Amino acid sequence: MSDPIIIEDYNPHWPEQFELLGWRIGKALGPLACAIEHVGSTAVPGLAAKAILDIDVLLHSASDLPEAIRRLGTLGYQHRGDLGVPGREAFRRPPDEIPHHLYVLEPESREYIRHITFRNHLRAHPQDARAYERLKRALAQEYRDNREVYSQAKTHFVEAILRRAKCQGTLSRCSTYHLLD
Repeated sequence: MSDPIIIEDYNPHWPEQFELLGWRIGKALGPLACAIEHVGSTAVPGLAAKAILDIDVLLHSASDLPEAIRRLGTLGYQHRGDLGVPGREAFRRPPDEIPHHLYVLEPESREYIRHITFRNHLRAHPQDARAYERLKRALAQEYRDNREVYSQAKTHFVEAILRRAKCQGTLSRCSTYHLLD
């Protein structure tokens, strides 16, 4: 049985935690990664969230995946496969690490663009971020012990935001890349 869903008030330490994790991941992956992004609700200042960071790593080339899996393994990450999302590989974090989900995505990944677009929209539209927070808190109460149903129940809201962002012309791969040094 998984832990219950608990939505916490925004923690100002989440960005610092991401920077620490992102630095370690970036150092291990080196030139394989063209972007490491803090995505999900913990990446939106002021937004309440489950206290689990979401991190997306965008690879330069899909052929780099085996080497990325090997290098992340040296940090203690366990490769879990795509978990039903083609082009997005999930990793279990090392024991005793800051709670986070790590995903490695292929270039041209639809999921990467969706994550960045949704995050950027919530950052730019506080009224939508507050509506999302209200929805998440209500769903966490209703589906406290059922993560799958909780996640599915958010889908309509997320898709509506993504449609609006696409209509506003903010869905762009090139403008979202955060190139690593």
